[in-house]
Amino acid sequence: MAHLLGAEALHLEFPTKVVFDSVTLGIAEGDRIGIVGRNGDGKSSLLAMIAGRLQPDAGKVTVRGGTRIGVVDQQDTLDDDQTVGRAIVGDLDEHEWAGDARIRDVLAGLVADLDWDAPLSTLSGGQRRRVALAAVLIGDWDILILDEPTNHLDVEGIAWLAAHLKKRWAANSGALLVVTHDRWFLDEVCTLTWEVHDRIVEPFEGGYAAYILQRVERDRQAAAIEARRQNLARKELAWLRRGAPARTSKPKFRIDAANALIADVPEIRNSTELQSLAVTRLGKDVVDLLDASVSFDGREILRDIEWRIAPGERTGILGVNGAGKSTLLGLVDGSVSPTSGRVKRGKTVRVATLTQRLDELEHHLADPVRVVIAGLRTSYTIGSGSKAQELTPGQLLERLGFSSAQLSTPVRDLSGGQKRRLQLLLILLDQPNVLILDEPTNDLDTDMLAAMEDLLDSWPGTLLVVSHDRYFLERVTDQQYAILPGPGGAGRLRHLPGGVDEYLRLREQTTDAGTERPGSASEAPAASEPGLSGADLRAAQKELSAIERKLERLTQRTADIHERMAAHDQSDFAGLTRLGDELREVETETAALEERWFELTELAT
Repeated sequence: MAHLLGAEALHLEFPTKVVFDSVTLGIAEGDRIGIVGRNGDGKSSLLAMIAGRLQPDAGKVTVRGGTRIGVVDQQDTLDDDQTVGRAIVGDLDEHEWAGDARIRDVLAGLVADLDWDAPLSTLSGGQRRRVALAAVLIGDWDILILDEPTNHLDVEGIAWLAAHLKKRWAANSGALLVVTHDRWFLDEVCTLTWEVHDRIVEPFEGGYAAYILQRVERDRQAAAIEARRQNLARKELAWLRRGAPARTSKPKFRIDAANALIADVPEIRNSTELQSLAVTRLGKDVVDLLDASVSFDGREILRDIEWRIAPGERTGILGVNGAGKSTLLGLVDGSVSPTSGRVKRGKTVRVATLTQRLDELEHHLADPVRVVIAGLRTSYTIGSGSKAQELTPGQLLERLGFSSAQLSTPVRDLSGGQKRRLQLLLILLDQPNVLILDEPTNDLDTDMLAAMEDLLDSWPGTLLVVSHDRYFLERVTDQQYAILPGPGGAGRLRHLPGGVDEYLRLREQTTDAGTERPGSASEAPAASEPGLSGADLRAAQKELSAIERKLERLTQRTADIHERMAAHDQSDFAGLTRLGDELREVETETAALEERWFELTELAT
């Protein structure tokens, strides 16, 4: 693959922090790179250096001649005085952009609902984000850099963007770099992952799921090496008495070891136990919406909603912006009254809502974090039965990513993600038994999202979630509902046994081709390859089975060689060399079989 850009020995330092130290990396044609890391570790700074917008303090970025780089910033940089059309296509005449199928595809996917002549000052934040995306996506770039492109996009918009990028930037055509906390998007689009941490950039093969698997293996290896080092230190005392030096080998472990590591990990939630505890706290009655309808100013928003919410239920709510999701949640928490029908609530129900407005922190902006939590309950119980844990507010803060030094930081000086986590802590310590999360993933990095998910796994109440983050929604909820337009346009509640995929299919079926909404999943994907014939399919499956058997044998053979190397006389260099050659042959054969396995898997599915 052709080389597009190289960065050599990059060093970046701010007055209070060294961000990068001697970072070297390269970007080639066909790279699809997702960039992850904690907030503040330098992901956006890395993109800025690659794009030439920020000069490193040392090192250099070299770009192949003629390489065009397109950037979608995280910040809104649009001119309020421009119109939608001018911001997207600039000075192009209508026949130029209207005659380009690629541009029409982007316009239909992102801004079909916007007035072409509307000033940008009249648009919402989400609409402006779609305009900024469209303006860059219509361009012809060799490297496309996207900084949080899914912000303000709904589930359909994110699905459309993923499909467009996969179709537009096909294999070995240009390079794509993406910073996003949307883990589903990372898995769908990216084939490489860069983790930014501790002043370095560490590369991993594959998307988010593959990155997590490899990171677990990396941490396992580090722990094993440290345990071995300590054991060797004790052995060395005895060896030194005999005058013999301590030597050991460091065998290389493959990803199979990580799979074995998680093979006995239990399910993320004990649903039966949590539901039993929820019944104990709530009783059998939570909130029942009985033929409830809601109208505002003569317009019907929701019609005939029938929903009996159970104790311990964990439900995700899907729907386009303006469909009535917030109205539905208002019926549940009591802030909205039905125009017709009724809402029945259990006597013990205590509802709390994690809003997008950070309401719980408004009166604490000048207070340090430790003062805010000092007046709260002294402990919080997570889990149940033998696995129940009592955590202090300080321990809960640590679990949500706060360091002890940050306890003295005033609330107003916290980052957006830190405020979000503190807001969740205040709500949980109030001990509600029905928790509503309204876009809880805003401003959180992937590690903090995982920490929040882990905490919610042991929360024993009814959980209702509205989120455009598909990964988070599917991770913390057990079922999904959608608000879809019914007769007259009013929203109707529909259960989705097939989850988010079913929702996208329903939206595709119910959206008129002539009035397609922005970001709709009904954008026609690239034509798929013709399927295999029955005979070819059987042959491919037969070869797959044979390869899997060979890989099992090679894995065992690799483990045997490692054991022989560990037991071999370390002073016999010739013997160790022969074992090393044998190991390389096995690894080469394994790599070739794995590549063929992936090819056959693509054909047979």
